[in-house]
Amino acid sequence: MLRYLDHVRFEKRLAERTSTLYRLDLIRLAEMAQASGVPLLQVQTGHIRRWVAQMHSAGRSGRGIALILSGWRGFYTWLGREALVSHNPVVDVRAPRVAKPLPKALGVDEAVQLADHEETGDDPWLEARDAAMVELLYGCGLRVAELTGLDVVASADASRAGRGWIDLQNAEVQVQGKGSKRRSVPLGSAAMAALAHWLALRPQVPGMLTQAVPGASSAALALFPGQRGTRLSARGVEQRLQRRSQLAGLATPVHPHMLRHSFASHVLQSSGDLRAVQELLGHANITTTQVYTRLDFQHLAKAYDAAHPRAKRK
Repeated sequence: MLRYLDHVRFEKRLAERTSTLYRLDLIRLAEMAQASGVPLLQVQTGHIRRWVAQMHSAGRSGRGIALILSGWRGFYTWLGREALVSHNPVVDVRAPRVAKPLPKALGVDEAVQLADHEETGDDPWLEARDAAMVELLYGCGLRVAELTGLDVVASADASRAGRGWIDLQNAEVQVQGKGSKRRSVPLGSAAMAALAHWLALRPQVPGMLTQAVPGASSAALALFPGQRGTRLSARGVEQRLQRRSQLAGLATPVHPHMLRHSFASHVLQSSGDLRAVQELLGHANITTTQVYTRLDFQHLAKAYDAAHPRAKRK
């Protein structure tokens, strides 16, 4: 073991901190092997799997176990090169899967609070623009790139460039999603009202056009421009949304994708129609959409804990 640690430190020239972690992992390996009554050179894959299970049941995270296994795997690889073992018992062992965190979503009241907030300190067109952006992010479940890619009207250039547009006549937003896939998302009454108000003030922004003109720049047709007349960036949307959520009194800053998660979660809670949510979000695979069923179950579990007499623990 000491020879291997010298190899790690001097030949591989790993950092002091990394060498220390390797040493601690090997000490753990030696202790587990000793407790099982097996010499280090005779450890089998079954032993490694059992020790992984023990570490996992003791509360060590899957990521932590993966790092330990990486150190052990390197040790037995070196032993194999030194002809001290015939096979690497760690090579086919993997750490337990790390559970994917649930997407962060606002509660219904919080989402409505954000959408209804009015900021009187801004220029009227800025407030109207930000309100319309919130309605499209939360009311339609758009990705931030889909939002910033929207034009005020349809144009051949927009179609070629992979941008979407607003179709107020049919109460739809035409979206260019991932993989260059287009989809139509219905506009609710709140989104329609916010867009109508914003489009009435949009000409106040320098250089903005209200109809497709041959040769017009992308920025001139952008549904959501910045203060300099250029197409608003994803980072610009994030900054405005964080500011708005704080001014609205929400406990945590809101980012655009949180509103997409909120849209999906709230539609699923109300309808229970997973396939419809998949279509609205533009997911190619329904397994991607199924994560929102976990959020929905969380909502039901909280309601049960709060309301059912048998759920209340003494």
